[in-house]
Amino acid sequence: MFGFGIFPSARQWTLAAAALAVGLGSTSAVADTRVTYKSASAGTAYYQMGVELSEAVRRGTNGQIQLTLEESQGSVQNVMEVMARQGNYVFTTPPSLITQALAGEGPFAQRQSPRFQDIRGLFPIPAITMHFVVASDQGVMSLEELAGKHILIGRGTFGAREAQRYLELFGLIDQVRVADAQIGSGPDALKNGQIDAFVTASSFPTPNVIETAASRPVALVSLTDEQVAMTGAARQVIPAGTYAGVNQDVVTTSLPVIAYTTTQMDDETAYRLTRTFWERRDQMAQETPWWGGITPDMVNNIAGQLHPGALRYYEEAGFELSDHLR
Repeated sequence: MFGFGIFPSARQWTLAAAALAVGLGSTSAVADTRVTYKSASAGTAYYQMGVELSEAVRRGTNGQIQLTLEESQGSVQNVMEVMARQGNYVFTTPPSLITQALAGEGPFAQRQSPRFQDIRGLFPIPAITMHFVVASDQGVMSLEELAGKHILIGRGTFGAREAQRYLELFGLIDQVRVADAQIGSGPDALKNGQIDAFVTASSFPTPNVIETAASRPVALVSLTDEQVAMTGAARQVIPAGTYAGVNQDVVTTSLPVIAYTTTQMDDETAYRLTRTFWERRDQMAQETPWWGGITPDMVNNIAGQLHPGALRYYEEAGFELSDHLR
């Protein structure tokens, strides 16, 4: 059967077994594609999303694509590592950083690389969403109603910078009292009556708001479309019922976050990753609600071009894509 005659010798059997092992090994190598996924530090919501996405991809591809999670110190580091990474590297970052990397601006002005031109988009992940949480039984309130409140916005985070910018932009900075404390103390301080409101930025539903709303009545600030436009940020809707007592949709802003790779990833892997993400999205949302906030129109938040494999999926699935993505 192996071309050695009717009764193969022991040596011939050994050679045949070795050849078969090599063939099986080659098949396994083709079927088992490993992808490095770099997002955030352990213990954060975005690291947990990586865990959930890894499991979804494993199930959706019958284990043929495996995501290996790596901790990260932040989005800038994720982009910087494109300069040295080889193979299937997937990382998460706000699209604004990709725009800066491509232009050699901001944190990339002193560390430019032609490798940044190889960055390609795959799919959106839950956005960093602004929450203005107020001690109130109103459920939803306007931005102007923050006047006279004692507000904790934190320090040194995206949410703190955005909150400061909004208070200045809408003329409220002299009408509120800003608490000097880290944002982590916000929920307890609100429950204890030490502050009237706190601001946090995370994917929704975010645990610290869930915890606060479960212990006392809270309201979320909802912006008008005109106010959203003035911020220049992406419009985001937190659906009614996301938090206890907040029974209306809340219009706020968010910072989109995208999963990117590079042209080193082959088209078939990018296609299967993207297809699996969208096919498993609803199942992931049943297990963890923050995946439910992702909608097809968020693909157009991607800065730069789509990976050809991802583009193939979106065209097959009938997504409406901006011209810049092609």
